[in-house]
Amino acid sequence: MKIKKSAFLQSVTDWRQCPQSQLPEYAFIGRSNVGKSSLINMLVQNSTLAKTSSKPGKTQTINHFIINDEWFLVDLPGYGFAHTSKETRANWAVMIDDYLQNRPNMICLFVLIDSRLEPQNIDVEFINKLGENGIPFSIIFTKTDKISTSKLNTNVNLFKNKMLETWEEFPPFFMTSSLTGQGREELLDYIGKINNNNL
Repeated sequence: MKIKKSAFLQSVTDWRQCPQSQLPEYAFIGRSNVGKSSLINMLVQNSTLAKTSSKPGKTQTINHFIINDEWFLVDLPGYGFAHTSKETRANWAVMIDDYLQNRPNMICLFVLIDSRLEPQNIDVEFINKLGENGIPFSIIFTKTDKISTSKLNTNVNLFKNKMLETWEEFPPFFMTSSLTGQGREELLDYIGKINNNNL
């Protein structure tokens, strides 16, 4: 898939305010500071589309971007630690859950995992909850340029083994680097194939 056009559409705090459109949506989420905004900007090749920050918790709303006038890329708030109050984080959790469970044209949720780390309970728990609620998802390992290939393979295998303790199979997954562009074509081709199958 070629990205010919990408544009910010709107930010909302309630799924019922999302665009009144049947276009397919692909949402991105991850632990705070996992590199989500940088990954989104790499995918669309626009360094200013999604706001990046070194402080966890920059994304605080459901953000819709229209891609090629054909599908929505949705940037969701991160889960876990952020520079904000417990009450605010709790409100984010409700906002995210409501969106994931009620938005009918959300085709796939991409869960971002920091490839530099061994399995984190917060990621595993979030993914298990997706399974309990029947939410379709894939996994994106980020920041692969920050570690050696051997360490990357070790961490990915550790994560797979952790998930396979409770899952029958590992979901589709991608290795990405916002710095080198690794994984960009594979991700966009994956989205393109799903879109074509839904025509």
